[in-house]
Parts: sequence; C-alpha cells; structure tokens
Amino acid sequence: MDIFRRSIDFGLNPAAVAYAMTTLGSAMINNVFSFYYVKLFLNKYKISEGAFHQSQVVYMVWNAINDPLFGYLQDNSRVPCCSQRRLSILYGAPLYSLAFLLAWFPWRTYTPGDWLSGLHLTVALCAFDAMLTFVLLAQCALFAEMSSHHQSRLRLINYNQVASLLGSSSVLFCGMLSRNMEDFASFQAFAVLIAVLSCVCMLYTGLHSESRFDNKASGSDAPRSADETSHQSGCSVSMLKTLTWQILSNRDFLHFVCMNFFQVFMLAFFNNFTMIFAEHLIPPDVLPSVAKSIMYGAGFICPQLLVLSCRNVIQDLGYYRLILFTFYTEVGMAALMLALGPQHYYFMAFFLTANMVIIQAAFSLFGLPLADIIDTDLQKYKRSSPLSSMVFGTNALFTKPSQSLAPMIVLTVLNQFGYEQLKDAARGSNDRAAESLHSVMFYLVCLVPMCVAALQALAWRPFSIRNSHTVDIKYLDG
Repeated sequence: MDIFRRSIDFGLNPAAVAYAMTTLGSAMINNVFSFYYVKLFLNKYKISEGAFHQSQVVYMVWNAINDPLFGYLQDNSRVPCCSQRRLSILYGAPLYSLAFLLAWFPWRTYTPGDWLSGLHLTVALCAFDAMLTFVLLAQCALFAEMSSHHQSRLRLINYNQVASLLGSSSVLFCGMLSRNMEDFASFQAFAVLIAVLSCVCMLYTGLHSESRFDNKASGSDAPRSADETSHQSGCSVSMLKTLTWQILSNRDFLHFVCMNFFQVFMLAFFNNFTMIFAEHLIPPDVLPSVAKSIMYGAGFICPQLLVLSCRNVIQDLGYYRLILFTFYTEVGMAALMLALGPQHYYFMAFFLTANMVIIQAAFSLFGLPLADIIDTDLQKYKRSSPLSSMVFGTNALFTKPSQSLAPMIVLTVLNQFGYEQLKDAARGSNDRAAESLHSVMFYLVCLVPMCVAALQALAWRPFSIRNSHTVDIKYLDG
C-alpha cells in the first residue's frame, strides 16, 4: 500500500498537504518573477536589446543544461541532500527564495544601456532557475513516487491546484499594492514578504514529505539487484548516456516533449508580455489600472479553479483528450479575435486572460503523462527505483530553452516597429509609428497562439498512453 493512500480516510491527507506546500511557496515567487522581470529590466532598468538577448542566450544554455544534470544527480547520488527528495527541498528552499530577490534590487542606479544591468539580468535568471530546478525537480519526482495509483495522483493534483490558487494570488496583490510596479518601493517590500513566506512553505515539505523509495534506497541490509547496484554505484558519463538514451527511445516521451516545448513557449509568451500588450492595446479609459491588475491576477488564479472544477471530467475523459481539446480551443479563440479586430477592447481583455488560463490549466496536467512515462520506463527496464528526476530533467533539457526564445523573438519583432522608443507611453499619440507597433502587437497576440496550438495538436495526437485513467491494474504498489 503506497504512502499517499495510507491516510486517505482521515480527511485532509498529510502527505498531500506536505507535497502541496512546495507548490504554494513556489507559486508565490515563480508567478511574480515570470510576470514582472521582463518589464522591470526593459522599462525600469533600461537594459539594451543586445544585453537582453545576451542574458537570454546564457540563460537558455544554463536552463537546458542544469535540469538533466540535477536530475541525474538526484537519481544517482549517494549524498542524502541530493538523493532524498524531501532533503533536496529542505536545503534548497532558503537559497531558492533568496535567488528570487536578486532581480528586484538594482546593483546601482542604472543608466539606459548600462552593461551592469545586463550582468544583473544574467545572474538573476541563472541563479533563480538553478534553485527552482533543484527544488522543483525533487517535488516532481515526489509526484511520481508518492503513489503510482491514478486516483491518488489526481488527488495530488487537486491539492496542488488549491495550493497554486493561493500562491498565484501573489500577482494580484502585488499588482494592486504596487499599482502594477509603479510604486517600486512597495513592490520590493512585497517581494521580500513573499520570499519569506515561500521559504517557510517549502521547508514544511522538506520536513514532512516522503517518497515510497526512500526506505528502499536507504536500506543497507536488503540484498540489491545488479540493476540497483549499478544505478547507485555513483555518477559516470557512460551511465548518464545510457539512461538518457533509454528515456529518449520512448516515442511517447518524444511526442510529449515536442508538445511541451510549445506549451512552455506559450506560457513565457503570455506571462512576459500580457502586461505590455494590454497597456498598448487596451486604452486606460476602457480598463483602468485596478481593472488590469484584476485581469492579470485572474490569469494566474483562474487556471487552478478551472482544473479543480473539471476534476470529474479529467477522471472520465482522461488528460489526453482534455489537453488536445485545449489546443483546438486556442486555435478557435485566436481565429475569432483575428476576425473581430483590435477595436473590441473588452474581448481583447477576455482573450488575453482566457489564453493565460487555458494554457496554464493544461500545463497543470502535464505531471500525469510524465508520471505514466516514468511508470512505463520503470516496468520496461525492470528498475529497482524510477528515474523520476531524470525523466523530468530530460524533458526540461528540450523544453526550457523556449522560456528564453519567447522573449527574445517577441522583443526583436517589437523593436523592429519602434517599441524601444514608444515603450514609456502605453498609448502614444496616434502617429504612424504607434499605429504600426499596435498593429504588430495585435497580430502577434492572435497568430502566435493560433499557429503554435495547431503545431501542438499535431505533435500530441500520436501520444499512445490515452487511457491510463481507466486502467487500474498497472497501479499495484509493491
């Protein structure tokens, strides 16, 4: 009987609560970071386009490399702070919260194009992503290892969504308290507050969570299979290559990675630029600052409400069909927005918010296919313990670069049409340059989701693990 199901009859599940506390803590800081850092460095720190691109390239390389390396380390290291999931979270949490604060405190008063602002962005991105990866890889591994029963995993997702719902409200409160970062001192104070709160939440996970494989890994008296001995014999390049190739040879994993690459791209696209698009495409007399703050907050809060309200649908239809349906919905909404035109401001606000909600809600289910892929790999190679962190890390190796590609591509396009000169005026004069910029923004908002969602549907359709929600026999725990 697995850890998660032992306490299933006692109301709140302690194991699930402990797991979800890391989601609560990380949601507080991740959403604020992803939503505000681009605008901060572009509009307040006045970073040059060249320095911004250089920082994103360094971040893209580091972002791709650190996930499989940390994944391999966590799955193969004998050091407890790396090999035990809860200890990785326990020791990584304080550094994770500290890394979050790096971006919000300038190293000096920056002048436009200051080289130090570029270095600041590089350090902030790499440090934050390193600690995010170390902590959240361990949490992702816990998702697959706390239980192999589909119902238990769905329950974990529900706990996770409640925690994410609470944590995502940080964007709403941050926007309202700082007037969408206009009051920068209040923004900095709020950042410190949520950094402390997030650290406390993640420490709770580190103290109270447990993997089904912790005791198996630490039991020195039990006899070990040859596979287990080699799996824990230490880190080597040849073993890393072998294990990575075994993961990459799974066709379902490849289809998932293809689809997920574009999903991460779309998350970065809307998280980084929704505020900029809204300020330029929706006049302040249509939606004032407070209304826009509520709109931004809804984009982070409503995905969790949507997932929680669709719990029975997820169980009945399965994640495969629901994820595919979201792609068709995105294509349809984008086509409708394109047909209506940029003057329908209220629909534009709804469209931007709905895209954030649907994309994030679908992304919240991605732990389920990855967990099924981990189960398949465990059974196929008869492993003594799953390569949970490596599977999540290898997935990130190919998908995380899109987090940098999205802002680089969009900023390059916008600057070709004068954004760098017009960015300080959300609704500039009705000259030709401003109209051209707003027209390009509108087409980006419509065409990027339409084309990307169509590509995702093509990549996702061949995925073969479609009915795990109806097959209980494979969820027998040892």
